[in-house]
Amino acid sequence: MIASEHDADVRIGYELQGFGDHGGERWMDATTGEAEGTGLRVAFDRRLKLEFHGASVTSDAGLLAFRELDDALGLTALAGAVLSDSRTGKNERHTLLAQFRQAVFGRLAGYEDVNDADRLGRDPAMRWIVGGRAVMDHAASTSQMARFETGAMTSAENLMALADLSGRWIDRVQARPARTALVLDIDSSVSPTYGAQEGTAYNGHFACTCYHPLFVFNQDGDLERCALRPGNVHSAHGWRKVLDPVVARYRGRALRRLLRGDAAFALPDVYEYLETEGFQYAIRLPANAVLQAQIAPLLTRPVGRPPHYVRRLYASFRYQAQSWDRPRRVVAKVEWHPGELYPRVGFIVTNLHRPAKKVVAFYNGRGTAEQWIKEGKNAVKWTRLSCVAFRANAVRLQLHALAYKLANFLRTLALPREVAEWSLTSLREKVVKIGAKVVAHGRYLVFQMAEVAVPQELFRRLLDRIAGLRPPAVARC
Repeated sequence: MIASEHDADVRIGYELQGFGDHGGERWMDATTGEAEGTGLRVAFDRRLKLEFHGASVTSDAGLLAFRELDDALGLTALAGAVLSDSRTGKNERHTLLAQFRQAVFGRLAGYEDVNDADRLGRDPAMRWIVGGRAVMDHAASTSQMARFETGAMTSAENLMALADLSGRWIDRVQARPARTALVLDIDSSVSPTYGAQEGTAYNGHFACTCYHPLFVFNQDGDLERCALRPGNVHSAHGWRKVLDPVVARYRGRALRRLLRGDAAFALPDVYEYLETEGFQYAIRLPANAVLQAQIAPLLTRPVGRPPHYVRRLYASFRYQAQSWDRPRRVVAKVEWHPGELYPRVGFIVTNLHRPAKKVVAFYNGRGTAEQWIKEGKNAVKWTRLSCVAFRANAVRLQLHALAYKLANFLRTLALPREVAEWSLTSLREKVVKIGAKVVAHGRYLVFQMAEVAVPQELFRRLLDRIAGLRPPAVARC
């Protein structure tokens, strides 16, 4: 329920005591009937009092919209069906599904580890998101969430289930709109480490001690799959283990399937695998003397005064490296920039039949994958992998990835047009971080939400769009 405009502000304890010739601040201090110790005061204006009401106020009321989307699509309910509970005895106060929701939605709100679980467990928004016993009591504590993430979820069965949930969620979403093409971007990234985490190592390319995770995105920015890897492995290490489940999910569908990758994935095994699976691809190819000889005329500096714009030249030719089983098409791009003595040259190996210029344009689209990785780092903090055990950090990466996916689903499926371009960081700061005062009535609870970045009408349209994602109700006979 959304309160009216007059009820929309969160009460922070702003008390207007009165004005007139009463001695200003001295009159404020001498107000009769005011109990001592009921609030905090600030010195710059004694008319202000700060009160902390704990469970009657939340700073994350916007999470309720994400929970509504989750319910409409049945996302976290899938986790309850695939996660295995290995706990024994009577220590089952909170179900795995409840703790899973607390872990995902907590990360969505910017709490990247379990350190804040005690406070979040008493937050009214989080309690209603978790559901079950948490509604009338509280959600899981810090120690309970730590055991969930470093114990229950680290079994081989549950870790695989978490990794597979990415694809299950995407399949649930893609069942609605018709899709004619699939574009995958595969890329590695860096997660700096600052302790003695298992598997961490120095990476010369990134010049830091880190983990080296691998990600696969689709063209909508949805994270199809990811995997945590030690810091000193090659960028393409384990590519097939990550890519295989994604390719298998789309095998047999009436889709045009394409993949883009940087020079780390310029491997004969990758080309042969994609060709066998019916994928078209565009992968950056490291330069060498043979490739440059093929485009020698384009590398000669043009005669005359150079123009004040970038000149781009393209070429296409057949090429076979010694490790390849057959010749393949290579597209070259040569750029002459004003003020630069030598050209910028790039090569792309591809089985696309487009003109060279369009192949380059298609490949350049992979830059969006790098932007999505940055959003994952900034909005859901998926580089926060501070456990000692490698498997526990692998679990946390998957939980971060699921939080990212839920946020991206809201952005691509439910945001009204005027805010459709918001970044995930903007979603967290403007939608998730809506303050609210919680008022209990006999039959329901009211979150009186502040209208600051997101007014009531915008929030109403957001909920309406989410309602449109629900499956149609089945009429009873």
